[in-house]
Amino acid sequence: MSDPVSSSSTPSSGSEASQKPAPAKRKRVNVRRPDVMALVQAEVEKHYRSSIVEKLRAKGGELTIGNTTIRLAKQFGFCYGVERAIDLAYATRKVFPDQRIFLIGEIIHNPDVNTQLRDMGIVSLPWKELGKEYDDLNAEDVVIVPAFGAPTSFMDKLGEVGCHVIDTTCGDVMKVWRRVRDYAKNSVTSIIHGKADHEETLATASRALGTNKDGHYIIILTIADANMLCDYILGKGDRESFMAQFGANCSDGFDPDIHFDRVGVANQTTMLQSETENLQDLIRNAVQERDGDTENYHVFDTICGATQERQNALFTMLDTEKQKPMDILLVVGGYNSSNTTHLAEIGQESLPTFFISNAKCMESLEQIIHYDLENKAEVTSDYPSIVSQDQPIIIGVTAGASCPNNIIESTIVRALELRGITQEELAAIS
Repeated sequence: MSDPVSSSSTPSSGSEASQKPAPAKRKRVNVRRPDVMALVQAEVEKHYRSSIVEKLRAKGGELTIGNTTIRLAKQFGFCYGVERAIDLAYATRKVFPDQRIFLIGEIIHNPDVNTQLRDMGIVSLPWKELGKEYDDLNAEDVVIVPAFGAPTSFMDKLGEVGCHVIDTTCGDVMKVWRRVRDYAKNSVTSIIHGKADHEETLATASRALGTNKDGHYIIILTIADANMLCDYILGKGDRESFMAQFGANCSDGFDPDIHFDRVGVANQTTMLQSETENLQDLIRNAVQERDGDTENYHVFDTICGATQERQNALFTMLDTEKQKPMDILLVVGGYNSSNTTHLAEIGQESLPTFFISNAKCMESLEQIIHYDLENKAEVTSDYPSIVSQDQPIIIGVTAGASCPNNIIESTIVRALELRGITQEELAAIS
């Protein structure tokens, strides 16, 4: 798929044009002009840059002041796809200073970034379904497609309206789309490992229908889901209970007695890599047991490279054979961020881990407001054992691909402040 920055509609010609009015021709605008991007870069750096994070990175990711050590992951924060999406959103406002600009849902899963765009007058549209807001769009409007992409029905609607479309969809997501389209073309059912209510998964599922809309897909999330699916592949499942479990997350007309003959696995790009690999192995083994070979099983690694890097960097932080163990881990990012959630899942298997949205969550080191993954709610937890400033402590910090450096900086500054270290002392470190 190409990397569009805007779309234009052109009038029909011949007899078809005489039968119905053609949409107005839209001027194609390149928002990535050098003069625009120079202004964008300055503004983005002003909003999100952090000298303290850069200093920590230059020191190899670890800084000790007194008896307090901050350990920062080698890979953290904004990835290329997120940076590109934000740059395009900022550029859109500069290229279209006086026009209405809309965004399908959120540009990325970070509340601070999305608030910044709202302050620039960019209005969020519903992303779960096409509401009346889309009927109110006109050809002069500008609509930004987020980094997750959008379902084909949304893109078709924007085409009907004829408005400018700024598509910031991540290239890694587009790779998944190409894969599931190919599955549909070859009558292979897509098994999508992802969260059924996530923007990216919904966009991918729409592409799994294929060009002719006759493809099929099923969305699964957990290893338990995969085991249930494998049982059905092996003829051990009950159709009624299977459809009760997955019917809402299948393509229209999906029939498990027919559409598991040939299967292909794809995934939401931000899933936990180890779980995706385990799930793939289960399905491949089930097909091989059923058929005697894997000819009817297809797979393509569609985990985002940045997601893998951040997960691997965290595993390195947790390696106690090579370094002293951390006492606490702070995972910073939006609570609805899939890749950040998986970092928190990895961390909590080894040490006290707190998934926080920003520095304000750290009321003290005794009480931290954080997101509870099991209960899917923000809670306050007590952790008094690290409060004593007489005892040395190692505080680990990592962040998901949608978290800007300024939010990471404020978290580090707050953690040190709670240990009696001022921002001035931190800034004085060369």
